[in-house]
Amino acid sequence: MIRTVAVQGYRSLRDLSLPLGQLTVITGANGSGKSSVYRSLRLLADAAQNAVVASLAHEGGLPSTFWAGLETIARGVRQGTYAVEPLKKRKVASLKLGFGGDAYGYSIDLGYPPPPPATLFGFDPHIKRECIWHGAIYRKASALVDRRNNFVWLATTRDEEPVMLTQHLPDTDSMLASIADPQRAPEMLAVREAVRGWRFYDHFRTDSDSPARTAQIGTFTPVLHHDGSNLAAALQTIIEIRSDEALAATLEDAFPGSRLSVEAQNGRFELHLQQHGLLRPLTASELSDGTLRYLLWTAALLTPRPPELMVLNEPETSLHPELLPPLARLILAAAKNTQIIVVSHATTLIETLTATPLCTRLHLLKDFGETKLEGATPFNAPKWNWPAR
Repeated sequence: MIRTVAVQGYRSLRDLSLPLGQLTVITGANGSGKSSVYRSLRLLADAAQNAVVASLAHEGGLPSTFWAGLETIARGVRQGTYAVEPLKKRKVASLKLGFGGDAYGYSIDLGYPPPPPATLFGFDPHIKRECIWHGAIYRKASALVDRRNNFVWLATTRDEEPVMLTQHLPDTDSMLASIADPQRAPEMLAVREAVRGWRFYDHFRTDSDSPARTAQIGTFTPVLHHDGSNLAAALQTIIEIRSDEALAATLEDAFPGSRLSVEAQNGRFELHLQQHGLLRPLTASELSDGTLRYLLWTAALLTPRPPELMVLNEPETSLHPELLPPLARLILAAAKNTQIIVVSHATTLIETLTATPLCTRLHLLKDFGETKLEGATPFNAPKWNWPAR
């Protein structure tokens, strides 16, 4: 299980470490930094796909994603005694992302490239430092695989020479995604496969052109696609694999008296929902936005192949308030088999989830442009160490 997520220098996350539980609910007002936390988790997952540089470029590049506030916020500035004025920077520009778990930890440090000859790619982020270590907190003695710029090596005992894996890794390529050496560095393979298995679900489309509303070629689908395009196949897979009647119980909890079926015609799967009081079942194209969205969350959370981590961003969107308690119960049931992070501002959903001891609530605040964890102090904040450049 992931115990800590840490971010430094990303948007409003100047220096933030968050403790995670089996089920973590992240709350806060609009603009408090919830979306930045969600995006930073996606960037960590992108490192395992060697897509973190492209993802940052999609967000506007490093100049748009770096912390835009003061490097050091003095007490006089906070109190309004002194004006907010830019000062000469003492530290190099850096965007750091990391997590620490029961077995392994990982961090990546991105920054600007050194001054090259004339080029139009001078703002492309370069990877300066990467590290994999044993346990939740980085220590030099616990490092397993290390990377500085283009050099990647295996950490060894004090009396042994480092084992070099490569000296020519491109500055824009992550070692997590690029190096495969299962004999000498099996921990890299373990971390990469775990992170690649993380699942992110964010605002399913339910408009008239949504892929979830149209019949699709059906294949065995233990994992719902992030856009919900394989909804019918995912639900049919749950029906055939799970023997605990979880799908029927979930539908009864949300839509009493309803029955779900999947019809196949020429290899295409079409979803049918028979609702109480209707003479015929409704297809996915006829369902309301809220009903379709709830079925999408059902397919995602009842997956017969649970990942190590699942992140849900505002799952309450487009749902009627009466559906929020059943959704909370669905999330709680899924959290028994996988670690879940929920980003939400729906009071009913939050209260239902946090009423159980399984749930950890993290409330974010904005202080002088900086996202902070409510109640966090230097004495109770999760311990975190960044590998130095």
